[in-house]
Amino acid sequence: MASSASLQRFLLPPSPHAASSHRRPGRALPAQRQCPAISASAPSSPPAVAAERLEPRVEERDGGYWVLKEKYRTGLNPQEKVKLEKEPMRLFMEEGIQDLAKIPMEKIDAAKLTKDDVDVRLKWLGLFHRRKHQYGRFMMRLKLPNGVTTSEQTRYLASVIEAYGEDGCADVTTRQNWQIRGVTLPDVPAILDGLRAVGLTSLQSGMDNVRNPVGNPLAGIDPDEIVDTRPYTNLLSSYITSNSQGNPAVTNLPRKWNVCVIGSHDLYEHPHINDLAYLPAVKDGKLGFNLLVGGFISPKRWAEALPLDAWVAGDDVIPVCKAILEAYRDLGFRGNRQKTRMMWLIDELGMEVFRSEVEKRMPNGVLERAAPEDLIDKNRQRRDYLGVHPQKQEGLSYVGLHVPVGRLQAADMFELARLADEYGSGELRLTVEQNIVLPNVKNEKLDVLLAEPLLQQRFSPRPSLLLKGLVACTGNQFCGQAIIETKVRALQVTEEVEKRVSVPRPVRMHWTGCPNSCGQVQVADIGFMGCLTKDSNGKIVEAADIFVGGRIGSDSHLADVYKKSVPCKDLVPIVADLLVERFGAVPREREEDEE
Repeated sequence: MASSASLQRFLLPPSPHAASSHRRPGRALPAQRQCPAISASAPSSPPAVAAERLEPRVEERDGGYWVLKEKYRTGLNPQEKVKLEKEPMRLFMEEGIQDLAKIPMEKIDAAKLTKDDVDVRLKWLGLFHRRKHQYGRFMMRLKLPNGVTTSEQTRYLASVIEAYGEDGCADVTTRQNWQIRGVTLPDVPAILDGLRAVGLTSLQSGMDNVRNPVGNPLAGIDPDEIVDTRPYTNLLSSYITSNSQGNPAVTNLPRKWNVCVIGSHDLYEHPHINDLAYLPAVKDGKLGFNLLVGGFISPKRWAEALPLDAWVAGDDVIPVCKAILEAYRDLGFRGNRQKTRMMWLIDELGMEVFRSEVEKRMPNGVLERAAPEDLIDKNRQRRDYLGVHPQKQEGLSYVGLHVPVGRLQAADMFELARLADEYGSGELRLTVEQNIVLPNVKNEKLDVLLAEPLLQQRFSPRPSLLLKGLVACTGNQFCGQAIIETKVRALQVTEEVEKRVSVPRPVRMHWTGCPNSCGQVQVADIGFMGCLTKDSNGKIVEAADIFVGGRIGSDSHLADVYKKSVPCKDLVPIVADLLVERFGAVPREREEDEE
């Protein structure tokens, strides 16, 4: 386990790195995806990159804020210009939110600076203005390392959304955290105080920041876990936000950045779509992590993470994260937003040059080569965490609950908090599939828990084979970027498909309302990406591009487009046929009155 004392110096906003002259020669990696296990053969020198390209493009200013140097301020995207006009973190670190919250929306909209505050800069505080569909209301995204939350936190969030009536609700996200909806700006200072009181923060959860650190949802209770991911994800979150005080050293990234720590053979954390993934591996008899870098999904391109050919001990989880973030911050492209994720920088420099830039930002200028093998058993089948399962602690079980497309109301959250207290240890675990795990249930209480109305009516531990793998983004009910409605439609289409066919195994179906792919359709067995098209009558209607073939686990593979621009009203028979053709489904006998 990582030592918090040895990592404490990394939890404060770091000073500029001192360039090290110590470089180790490196081995160039092929461009295609490789197995995480990397040969430890002697590397060759990295290919040459012009020295001026490796000059940091940012510099530190008063207050620890990092800004673009003057000579790199041409060809910037609009978001970079907004950051230059005013440092977003000042809204939090210098209590600018207190003043902004007192200004009426009509006055805010009358000035570009304050309008950009509410539409862009507040995302650094985890606040997303729903201008298009809920003008004056915000979605607030929380940081929740490893998806671990408490009954107290859940009750507090429920109390916030309850106050907003029909406008308030919550979602479990595909980054294993909470989002709450309906928030109004005047309430934000008090909500931030309430979050702090229960040990939560929304800081740095949006825009060009590090997103919620993901870990094994069964960490610490899984009989088959390799490593407990919670200490590492907690340390990552503490470093990223400087213990929820704000860390401006890593808030001016070229784009968003995802990180996960793998704790089991199941790869619940989806390492292949993270910018940095830690895979447990032993080297010289010591437990540490091999590193994958660059995985991402975007409208124009999606790419799987590649080996960095690096291994770090547990105590170096933070230093290497810091070094990679600094390399990306210093050197990343800030023009076209579709080409600013970290993989584009890796492509430009080549993996070995990128690695050398990370290495020189390590505290001692050294980055060890990868362990020959990681500890993931690639032949294991991914386990289902829904339902009742024994924990490693004798006499206890965890119960995985299906939350339909991740949507909850205040009453649901109050009930979940009650169940966590009454049957468990006051703890809940969120998953990247938008579900919830209730841990530490005494076995003698299982029958009574399973008979609870919430589990019978809303959040079943035994959902159907198609429902259990169903994921959906926010959709155009709230999100201004979404092209189609997703959550209700995902449930309706699944229900109708289940009337037509019976599947022999779970099939993961993901829905996303637009090409940004918050619903991660590229990792699904079948994915649906919202678009518009003309129907047979020439009318513009909501539609979806269908993706097929995404795999998760050790043989991960991102999906390919199967059929484009299918009107949503025509999806049911197409999906039913697809399940028969590709996934072994069997048509159901249908009564005449069902037609």
